[in-house]
Amino acid sequence: MNPIDSNASSSSDDQQSPTDLRAACLRLLQITSPDDKAAQVRGLDGALCTLDPCASFTAPADLPGRPERPRLVHPSQLKTRAVGTLEGRAGLIHALTHIEANAINLALDIIWRFADMPTDFYLDWWRVAQEEALHFELLNAHLKQLGFAYGDFPAHDGLWDMAERTKGDVLARLALVPRTLEARGLDATPAVRNRLVSVGDQGAARILDIILRDEIGHVAVGNRWYRHLCDARQLEPIATYATLAERYQAPVLKGPFNLAARRAAGFSEAELSVLQRPSAVATG
Repeated sequence: MNPIDSNASSSSDDQQSPTDLRAACLRLLQITSPDDKAAQVRGLDGALCTLDPCASFTAPADLPGRPERPRLVHPSQLKTRAVGTLEGRAGLIHALTHIEANAINLALDIIWRFADMPTDFYLDWWRVAQEEALHFELLNAHLKQLGFAYGDFPAHDGLWDMAERTKGDVLARLALVPRTLEARGLDATPAVRNRLVSVGDQGAARILDIILRDEIGHVAVGNRWYRHLCDARQLEPIATYATLAERYQAPVLKGPFNLAARRAAGFSEAELSVLQRPSAVATG
């Protein structure tokens, strides 16, 4: 099955024939404009799509599609700006917007890339993609209200770097992207929200409330399918996570941790106990 040409407009035949959801996700992933990508993800009704879990696709070059800006740099090159200044606040909102642009790509990528998963796997991640698109649109609109645009500040590529490292194994992808890097957002969001409230940005705080609520659900999806695959492969989840984290050089997570949000996202007490050990590699 060939992916739909991302540069072509829908023909009458396309409109009459159901679109395969996984093929659509590959097409959407190749769109370079994050605004267009988010709008098209939000506009596609997954319920009207067909779904072929067995289909295989050839990965095109230069995934994901993204704009020339923001300029991507090493995290150590990013400046820390005082949130009390307009530029500093915009820089923080820009960083969050960039995370959500990447989150759309991650959800689309896991759908098209990994075959032979249950139907609910793809439908779960499609819901995640649509919610990440909403988050991007909310933050992008707020950034514009501040007089800035997405791309005005440099950013780093840590989320997609891990997606590249784990593209050969869906278990590793689930362990180290939603359950590790995205789960880190559960820990960081309350503090970021407080910083924005402290400078009177209630609008941004309301957006972060929406994001935290939804991200708990997204991490829960990662937990659900990680455990599903551990059961299917007869693997012990905690030991398997430690092995994967070492193999793929996942970051060691440090507190403080949002334990309430992590519990709501489905982490077990045993996992949270390991996470809080001073010398342990995080269990996500």
